[in-house]
Amino acid sequence: MRKEKLEELKSYIEQLKTIKLEKKELNGFIKSQGYECYLNNGSIIKREKLIKGTNDGSAVIIMPITENNEVLVVIEPRVFTKETVGIGFPAGYIEKGENPKIAALRELQEETGYVPEHLEQIDAFYQDEGCSSAYNYIFIAYNCKKKYPQQLDKDELVKYMLFNYEELEELEKLGYIKGANTKLALAKSKNYIKR
Repeated sequence: MRKEKLEELKSYIEQLKTIKLEKKELNGFIKSQGYECYLNNGSIIKREKLIKGTNDGSAVIIMPITENNEVLVVIEPRVFTKETVGIGFPAGYIEKGENPKIAALRELQEETGYVPEHLEQIDAFYQDEGCSSAYNYIFIAYNCKKKYPQQLDKDELVKYMLFNYEELEELEKLGYIKGANTKLALAKSKNYIKR
């Protein structure tokens, strides 16, 4: 990978790094609901379910590939991780009643301003079966073109960069990509990218 590109990435990481966390009481986006679960075998178990916003937390992860065969990567504050900054693919929650494909197109455009020529779902999975019904969808967005400015939510900060596939794999090997969603999307995408 070119030294300049790695330096640009490090600059974004430094800009978005958390320098202080202060506990505040908020009207929580994340809530939990308690349940007694009656099983077919007669057992009763207690469980808590996470609720995110007004929905179950289902989300989309999008691997955007530009018309020049570069992959778009976002750099965002992830304040509760050790590094406080995450590097991964555009992603976001599916709104109540929204189709996952529509959510993927919306999230990609909002976070980056890019629009794909074609969008293909390559996998789907539960985020955390032990405490959530959130179901995540992985998409590859082909022939993406920059058409709009970013349309970020109030508390969203998103920088983005373009990498070729080999550089992306190098970022993962160097430990820059650590999020499970991006790692899974990257692993699942290999068969599709080779086509």
